[in-house]
Amino acid sequence: MSHTEPIYRTSPARTMKMLTIMLGICIAGGILFFSFWDYWISMPPGNQMHAGEREGPAVATGATIPVSLHFVESSDFRTLAFNALPGEEGHNPTINANVGDKLEFSIVNDGKSFHAFGVTPATEGFGSVLAGTEVASANSPLKPGESGSSTFVPTSEGTFYYICTVPGHREMGMVGEIIVGPKGEAPQAAAPTGISHNFELNFLESADFKNYAFNALPGEEGNNPEIRVKSGDSVTIKSANNGKSFHSFGIVTNPDDHTSVVWNAAIKSANNPMKPGETGEVTFTAGAPGSYSYICTVPGHAALGMKGNFIVE
Repeated sequence: MSHTEPIYRTSPARTMKMLTIMLGICIAGGILFFSFWDYWISMPPGNQMHAGEREGPAVATGATIPVSLHFVESSDFRTLAFNALPGEEGHNPTINANVGDKLEFSIVNDGKSFHAFGVTPATEGFGSVLAGTEVASANSPLKPGESGSSTFVPTSEGTFYYICTVPGHREMGMVGEIIVGPKGEAPQAAAPTGISHNFELNFLESADFKNYAFNALPGEEGNNPEIRVKSGDSVTIKSANNGKSFHSFGIVTNPDDHTSVVWNAAIKSANNPMKPGETGEVTFTAGAPGSYSYICTVPGHAALGMKGNFIVE
């Protein structure tokens, strides 16, 4: 039998050539992917809030208010509360603050159930929790004896509520009020004092890239040290990138907003970061008294642990 049209077949040599080309493409793609590993693990601006949450903390321009809250339960578990049961002194204390004040929550689970914490403007339920105020979550709550911390900087006047975010626990009594008044007069920067400070804050990461920090990893001595200076002092920050990712430095009013850098206190930037092994420094005058933060300004790195307190007195 004869064929009027030719039958096309490939050869073993051509097959091996195609497989080689395909393998080369896969290897090149893998190299490109891992070359930009720091980019892939960084969270882009605006995507750092969970679904259902409202706007996060605002610029901290007022006082810092420490708040200690403990989860407690009645012996029959029918009544849940903060600090003390109903009728006892200290039960679900009302917290008073002004717009711009920074509330620093210290949360301890002194009960026998699982609990989680958050601040919400909602008058009922456990939704609309404000970003940055959470301690644990309903899906990953605090076990008995565990503790945590969070912050809340109110952006507007009104009544907010601190609650246990485990479904049903608010209704059983774990809810208290935060009464927010008008913004007080913003503190003013002092005149230059002539006093100078030098600090060294170096970037580093854990081997698995899950923890980012300054100077030492969490649990190690020197991790993210707190810095305290006076308004008007001259401050010099020296940084070395001792990690394998790209980093940049800044003093910010809001650690959740990498663009809120103050006093031109930045070393490099998210768009032009420090490469591994690079160093840099910045000198600036500390401005108005208040609570600030130093962070890595590459999006997502502060959330991974690269942030510390910068207090101006």
